[in-house]
Amino acid sequence: MTDPRTPIFWRDARMPHVELRKVADGREVCYALHTHRHWSIGAITGGESTFLYRTDQYHVSAGTLVLMNPEWPHACNPIDNQPWAYLMLYVDTAWLTRLRFEAGLLPSEDWQDLDTAVITDPRQYQDYCTMADCLLDPGRDLLEKQSRVAEYLLDLMQSLAEAPARGIPRPSGTLAAVAEYLDSHCTDEVSLDDLCRLSGYSPGHLVRAFRQSYGLTPHAYLINRRIQHGQSELKRGVSIADAALNAGFADQAHFQRTFKRVVAATPNQYRQPSVQQQEHATSGK
Repeated sequence: MTDPRTPIFWRDARMPHVELRKVADGREVCYALHTHRHWSIGAITGGESTFLYRTDQYHVSAGTLVLMNPEWPHACNPIDNQPWAYLMLYVDTAWLTRLRFEAGLLPSEDWQDLDTAVITDPRQYQDYCTMADCLLDPGRDLLEKQSRVAEYLLDLMQSLAEAPARGIPRPSGTLAAVAEYLDSHCTDEVSLDDLCRLSGYSPGHLVRAFRQSYGLTPHAYLINRRIQHGQSELKRGVSIADAALNAGFADQAHFQRTFKRVVAATPNQYRQPSVQQQEHATSGK
């Protein structure tokens, strides 16, 4: 039997816009503050935990949904080693933007942040769990999985459209240029001197201003991007050693330690195919 402490990652190449993570016993699951390029929604399915979302902190328990905008720093961690369990759905931002736009919920195909961070409505929680169960069930066919995801997210987006979008100011100018530099050089060795020359800021001012705008220091932002790059490599089937080097880490051990701290799973756990993926490979689908 699968160890309940081991995370399960569900992915299907035919549905590249979504990925699901399941953790049955999260007492040892601890995240460092991090961000995702995609939009995320999770369900606390057992126990309770803390949810840190930018500058806010929530105490969440079974029956709660938590929502995370792209690039918003967050972390969800256990309370005093108490048991908790969760499901987390990661949704491609461009795909979700098109869904919202085509439904008339956005004026253009540009992402708009959602103001809601926590949902406690029992119906929305149950609908989420039903959708997740469908994805995890290898006996369900592709059309049903695709339909469940699209219908659930459309219903959710329509319900959230009534709430005003608070959003956060998107940095521009100098700090945006620094972030873009880190994005394009995340696999290279980057020094604070490089960033100071680019920005014209002093070291202390740059670190403080960047953290105020992005929620992470330049170094944490760089490491976050490297881990995202490593995740993409692992999903493509690249070996852990090569993924580490391709992501800019000096060695595999450093990559594995950092990956576990940010993703709360080992690289090997993340790259392991789900039961359904194994069946597709075996049957040649």
